[in-house]
Amino acid sequence: MFGTIFNTMMIIIGSIVGSVFKNGIKDEYHNILMQAMGLAAMGLGINALVQHLPSSKYPVLFIVSLAVGGLIGQKLNLESKFNALVNKYSKGNLAEGLSTAILLFCIGTLSILGPVEAALKGDYTYLLANGILDGITSIVLATTFGIGIAISGIVLFVWQGSIYLIAILMGSSINNDLLNELTIIGGILILASGLSILGIKKFNTLNLLPALLIPLIVFLFIY
Repeated sequence: MFGTIFNTMMIIIGSIVGSVFKNGIKDEYHNILMQAMGLAAMGLGINALVQHLPSSKYPVLFIVSLAVGGLIGQKLNLESKFNALVNKYSKGNLAEGLSTAILLFCIGTLSILGPVEAALKGDYTYLLANGILDGITSIVLATTFGIGIAISGIVLFVWQGSIYLIAILMGSSINNDLLNELTIIGGILILASGLSILGIKKFNTLNLLPALLIPLIVFLFIY
């Protein structure tokens, strides 16, 4: 769990550093940082799709997952409940920033493969690299959205910790095809988050999160 702890601490430290500089930045600079974050999220989402979609052995699975997952998320009203909870304890647009941070930090190739490599091979390379990248990203996000971005570090710890434990329990039976499908869906969610930040189209991204569970269920029956 060393790699996950390092990754989490980098996000928290980055959030603290970014929040220190937040109050000294004028509104126009906040706006340009928002645009930068939106474009960065779009770029990361597109990159995930370009890299992993051609490798998919189940090209329809991500479509079904998004549709079914979206219906489940809408029924549970995840987006509204999350926004209400965050807005209860904060001001401004932290909810949007926090949801973006969670997606960027948790639903990336390094964040998914890192705990698996650590559990199966004792290799922390992915997690250490991911920690440095997330630390830098959290500084920029906190400069825009505030220290509340640090909460995403806690979410990341639970996320990666769960993957780590599952990898230990399942061992080498973890399927690379499953990781590929999760990354494709994650890329789409990150892309949607970027479009929302830029104001191009508002997506209820959190309502689509249950889509990540569908491939897990499908692969349980396939394998």
